Amino acid sequence: MAEPAAAGVSSLPREVREQLAELELELSEGDITQKGYEKKRAKLLAPYVPQTQGVDPALQKESRTQMPVPSATPASSSSSSSSKFHRARSGGARDERYRSDIHTEAVQAALAKHKEQKMALPMPTKRRSTFVQSPADACTPPDTSSASEDEGSLRRQAALTAALHQSLQNAESWINRSIQGSSTSSSASSTLSHGEGKGTSGSLADVFANTRIENFSVPPDVTATTSSSSARPAAIDLPPSGIVKGMHKGSNRSSLMDTADGVPVSSRVSTKIQQLLNTLKRPKRPPLKEFFVDDFEEIVEVPQPDPNQPKPEGRQMTPVKGEPLGVVCNWPPALEAALQRWGTTQAKCPCLTALDVTGKPVYTLTYGKLWSRSLKLAYTLLNKLGTKNEPVLKPGDRVALVYPNNDPVMFMVAFYGCLLAEVIPVPIEDAGGQQIGFLLGSCGIALALTTEVCLKGLPKTQNGEIVQFKGWPRLKWVVTDSKYLSKSPKDWQPNISAAGTEPAYIEYKTSKEGSVMGVTVSRIAMLSHCQALSQACNYSEGETIVNVLDFKKDAGLWHGILTNVMNKLHTISVPYSVMKTCPLSWVQRVHTHKAKVALVKCRDLHWAMMAHRDQRDVSLSSLRMLIVTDGANPWSVSSCDAFLSLFQSHGLKPEAICPCATSPEAMTIAIRRPGVPGAPLPGRAILSMNGLSFGVIRVNTEDKNSALTVQDVGHVMPGGMMCIVKPDGPPQLCKTDEIGEICVSSRAGGMMYYGLTGVTKNTFEVIPVNSAGSPVGDVPFVRSGLLGFVGPGSLVFVVGKMDGLLTVSGRRHNADDIVATGLAVESIKTVYRGRIAVFSVSVFYDERIVVVAEQRPDASEEDSFQWMSRVLQAIDSIHQVGVYCLALVPANTLPKTPLGGIHISQTKQHFLEGSLHPCNILMCPHTCVTNLPKPRQKQPGVGPASVMVGNLVAGKRIAQASGRDLGQLEDNDLVKKHQFLTEVLQWRAQATPDHPLFLLLNAKGTTVCTATCLQLHKKAERIASVLFDKGHLNAGDNVVLLYPPGIELITAFYGCLYAGCIPVTVRPPHAQSLTATLPTVRMIVEVSKAACILTTQTLMRLLKSREAAAAVDVKTWPTIIDTDDLPRKRLSQIYKPPTPEMLAYLDFSVSTTGMLTGVKMSHAAVSGLCRAIKLQCELYSSRQIAICLDPYCGLGFVLWCLCSVYSGHQSILIPPMELESNLFLWLSTVSQYKIRDTFCSYSVMELCTKGLGNQVEMLKARGINLSCVRTCVVVAEERPRVSLTHSFSKLFKDIGLSSRAVSTTFGSRVNVAICLQGTSGPDPTTVYVDLKSLRHDRVRLVERGAPQSLLLSESGKILPGVKVVIVNPETKGPLGDSHLGEIWVNSPHTASGYYTIYDNETLQADHFNTRLSFGDAAQTLWARTGYLGFVRRTELTAASGERHDALYVVGALDETLELRGLRYHPIDIETSVSRTHRSIAECAVFTWTNLLVVVVELCGCEQEALDLVPLVTNVVLEEHYLIVGVVVVVDPGVIPINSRGEKQRMHLRDSFLADQLDPIYVAYNM
Repeated sequence: MAEPAAAGVSSLPREVREQLAELELELSEGDITQKGYEKKRAKLLAPYVPQTQGVDPALQKESRTQMPVPSATPASSSSSSSSKFHRARSGGARDERYRSDIHTEAVQAALAKHKEQKMALPMPTKRRSTFVQSPADACTPPDTSSASEDEGSLRRQAALTAALHQSLQNAESWINRSIQGSSTSSSASSTLSHGEGKGTSGSLADVFANTRIENFSVPPDVTATTSSSSARPAAIDLPPSGIVKGMHKGSNRSSLMDTADGVPVSSRVSTKIQQLLNTLKRPKRPPLKEFFVDDFEEIVEVPQPDPNQPKPEGRQMTPVKGEPLGVVCNWPPALEAALQRWGTTQAKCPCLTALDVTGKPVYTLTYGKLWSRSLKLAYTLLNKLGTKNEPVLKPGDRVALVYPNNDPVMFMVAFYGCLLAEVIPVPIEDAGGQQIGFLLGSCGIALALTTEVCLKGLPKTQNGEIVQFKGWPRLKWVVTDSKYLSKSPKDWQPNISAAGTEPAYIEYKTSKEGSVMGVTVSRIAMLSHCQALSQACNYSEGETIVNVLDFKKDAGLWHGILTNVMNKLHTISVPYSVMKTCPLSWVQRVHTHKAKVALVKCRDLHWAMMAHRDQRDVSLSSLRMLIVTDGANPWSVSSCDAFLSLFQSHGLKPEAICPCATSPEAMTIAIRRPGVPGAPLPGRAILSMNGLSFGVIRVNTEDKNSALTVQDVGHVMPGGMMCIVKPDGPPQLCKTDEIGEICVSSRAGGMMYYGLTGVTKNTFEVIPVNSAGSPVGDVPFVRSGLLGFVGPGSLVFVVGKMDGLLTVSGRRHNADDIVATGLAVESIKTVYRGRIAVFSVSVFYDERIVVVAEQRPDASEEDSFQWMSRVLQAIDSIHQVGVYCLALVPANTLPKTPLGGIHISQTKQHFLEGSLHPCNILMCPHTCVTNLPKPRQKQPGVGPASVMVGNLVAGKRIAQASGRDLGQLEDNDLVKKHQFLTEVLQWRAQATPDHPLFLLLNAKGTTVCTATCLQLHKKAERIASVLFDKGHLNAGDNVVLLYPPGIELITAFYGCLYAGCIPVTVRPPHAQSLTATLPTVRMIVEVSKAACILTTQTLMRLLKSREAAAAVDVKTWPTIIDTDDLPRKRLSQIYKPPTPEMLAYLDFSVSTTGMLTGVKMSHAAVSGLCRAIKLQCELYSSRQIAICLDPYCGLGFVLWCLCSVYSGHQSILIPPMELESNLFLWLSTVSQYKIRDTFCSYSVMELCTKGLGNQVEMLKARGINLSCVRTCVVVAEERPRVSLTHSFSKLFKDIGLSSRAVSTTFGSRVNVAICLQGTSGPDPTTVYVDLKSLRHDRVRLVERGAPQSLLLSESGKILPGVKVVIVNPETKGPLGDSHLGEIWVNSPHTASGYYTIYDNETLQADHFNTRLSFGDAAQTLWARTGYLGFVRRTELTAASGERHDALYVVGALDETLELRGLRYHPIDIETSVSRTHRSIAECAVFTWTNLLVVVVELCGCEQEALDLVPLVTNVVLEEHYLIVGVVVVVDPGVIPINSRGEKQRMHLRDSFLADQLDPIYVAYNM
């Protein structure tokens, strides 16, 4: 039944046969399923195969399997059955592809080992849009290849044996699927967050988990972990009682962060993190030998060499000589002479045959034609391009050859034309590559030869000129088609001299880093190489060779263009494009032309095997040499074997397979000579991979899983000499059992890299040295870039390339080997066309391995994640090396080499710059990075305090500083006699009733409201009477003020004071996001025990609305009074507090760590603060200041509501939200009113910097001028953001802003204003501190530009009456100058304590009234700010005439992260992360159960989301020595930021753990 069908194939019409071949290829590439293949094939054959109609489809399939091999001889029948077995194995899809059964079994065994240790890897969480991939071709140019050509990943693709298939299905595989007690649940994804864990819900729940269904109105019940406890696998350590415990709670304030308690483990995120922790608990490798780490210098852990590692034991090798180069009488003196000879005496002989797209011969160039056309071209180049006196080309000039891969004839003519004209041809790939431009520039090329067709295809400018490619020099293009060439006169003859050392041509090569260099080959080398090849391959005149390689370089050029002419051979050139449509074309050419030699790569063997089912009648018996030019790849052995087993029945002789090794620098290094029929074939080397990683040759005895089988590449070339030297360091000769770089010395090799003398010396002029370092002989060798050894019988073995060498922790791995392992893991469902790239990147003092593969368009998330986990596993087992990053990118998106292979160096560049756009990524820093410094242990006993005592005795200054003394500053002002702010207002209302105190602006810059002293007083009286009448309040009751920023807020504040009530200003809820903002309002109302709420009518309606009821209980609000229409009622008497220590107001604020704290401000503190600010800023009634701040707490409230009444100056109020509709508002107001002092927040400054940065010209056009500004102060409670203030100053310098104007304030909860720059005194100073020492709680000053340095700026000048001291927070002892400690403050305006429901006295005393443990005789009472900082005495003079002490704030103590025993400030990590990629808009970090979580906002397209994961991980590791646990990519605006512009990291953390962020991607680093 098989026979007639098979016979029928050859009788089918040609186009049907081509369609069938295309179909076969698709199947072999895995682009179509077995089922689809059957369907399409049946459809094609339907008209021609009537007899199979009623046949059972299974039989049809069977018949197809047997079809290919006709059972001609007994031998072939056995091969037929074996190939049938191979094909039936895995559904026929990609099985035959470079089978290395040995390797596959190894991988399978390695994976089987892991089935006992079940592991739950958390699967990344994705938003649906991120992974709904467009079809491969929609977003990318069509694939120009069907495989990684150069990298030849396919040839190493090992077919998966049925056994592997089985074992992976049976083993519950490495990833634990049963977390839900469901066999169908997808991997360890977060099924726990949905469903109640019934057996069947797994897969569905998973779909939900991964595809964010948006219409879940109520979050699912997450109380039950799993319904059936028996289903929980034993291997997963879920914490008891479903609660994840937080970090240890200490008495230290930093424990405020540790709110991990009470997060139910069944929330999706925490489940995943729990899984991640479980994965990380298992120790990966034996711990490295620890050594003491000096406190000051963190030294990277150096892995100690393994005492059991294999070491070379052989003697030092001696260079190996090839046979002498025979002297043949008719060898020409130069290659050009050979051309002349054959062109004139054998003009009719065929030289080169080109094929058309279908694989049919289309044109044959004879030796006569080649000679005459080359002559014409040489004459034209030398005489017709310029004028007689000024020719364009002179002998020795370099010329680029730009010819398409399917036009060997034009190329050959151009190449020999250049040789005859004595100009140097530089063949390059199709135009456009930037690196090629570098080559052209370095070779000084100004002229390019090309064909007419090719020229037409080049991109043109408007006026028809050829586009100047990026990085290319200006080129003149010359078309070499015959009709454009001039015939040379009879008397013109080219100058053909005997070959010498002058350059003949330049061959380009791409280095590991991606730069393109030109290897110069001299005429004598070109000739000698041709002679050596002729002798080694035993070429004889008139033989036919088939060439499938690129004829522009390497073996394709050497055999098909050069040696060809020397021996008058006939080359049939099969272009790559033909191979893609008709993979068997080269085999057919060999058959048709009875070719003696074929030049191929493993890829071509593979393709022929895939398509050979359609060919029954080909014979390869004429071949005496099948030269496999990538024999240097250790994985070539399996493709050679497979090809032989298939084609032996077609007459292929085993001894005809001749692998060879080549490199651009050393040219052909070794080639296996054609064997004698019947002689035993050369043996194989089965090497231990472990030995290889230490550079030692060991026959593999131990674990057969990690063996590498290599075949020899024959003997050294005739006339050559070879030695093996150590790959790094001086070129020391290796021992006989050591792997090293192969070096060759012969006349036939490159002479230099053109124009690069430094690199040349290192490669082309190597004199080997012995172990003592003295040179061995004086013959220079050329480094070949190949790694290998010389085996028994002087056979050369190659085990890899220097370019593919990955040196990780002192062990060497080969990229090709790792690719092969990746392909041996069931890659068919996941990897597109076997395209995998492996390279290493340098991160944290070592190389780290990165694996990137193209993912098939139809691969499921599940399959991909499964494949990735298994690859990690397999590589770890077989190569004993961890993979740092494994990424999958959409099909067809990796950069390609001209012949369709993966361009490794460009892929690496894309990876490092974040433009690879992966669709799946797994990072494993925890397993790979084993050289982190040892975590710091806190030393008990001798603490810094006792050390300090010693220092103090020795007379070292205590780190303290103070503002000017209030007592000596005389106010000539009358204000001083008024103790209370209410008295000051009444006095101003009498003395200057019409003086305007406040102006409120709207977004257009128009004044919408003003208040004079009298108006303010009158309104305050009315509000006080409303409080008595409507609110029935008593003195001392708390009143919440709920107003938008404006003058109503100010009048309500003074109304409360007049009535003796305690005002509490609260930011009003946001109508658009009530659910987020109303609970905070509710909380403050409750905590402050407010008796009444004063507000506007609009807000009152909002508080009682239905929307509000959804967020809080609206029935329990206290009395709400709206102050829009007040009765005109005189107040009987204004309340006067009995003592200044009485409460004036409460200041509530939410800290960045999510703590709500209220502090009590007394009347004395209010007056003291207003007075200090008045003195520092020289405020008096004729002055105007502009304020663009939120007026609800801290210094913002004081400046907005209090200072004007006290000092009498006029405040222009700009609500920050108005800037959102008019960015110019603040700066134009300052300019229009000629303001000297203005106050803003970081949010406002950032808005202006980002929004107006590119509109400075427009600001100028509007007439905005900031030269009037003397101080522009940012009000903040954090470390100064130097980069932002610098950018702001720089940007607006052009509109007159003085570089000295911008400064910052510093305040905290215990004291809202500690520093404020003010008008007099020296400018703020800056210092650079070492980040590493800060982590150790020390300050080490460094120079600008020092690595790991941090720029800190002073936070303004300390206010009058304020004293600060730097204290060790643990011992409470004072510290010395320039030491890091907590900032403590003493001042008249310190708050009098926390306002809490339960007055916690201990906290109160500790934070507000605490004493130093020693060194303070006065027993001063200090308040603790909770901020770390240091004081440094400067060379500047303060206003008092003393030397100025600068205070530097480093950051809040309770925000710091304690990781690895060190203290980190989130802002430092965030700054590093924000710098890594242009698409990171904002970043925030926090820790959870000792894992560092990094959240980044992505402002680019979602495609870039996964690019950020490796970049973030890299930068945090490099700059902070920390491993990131989780990377969360979210939309812009997700990171919550408060009104002061500070990140609310704890809110973010809570949202993350409650799974409310709707992330684009969550990556869990392994």
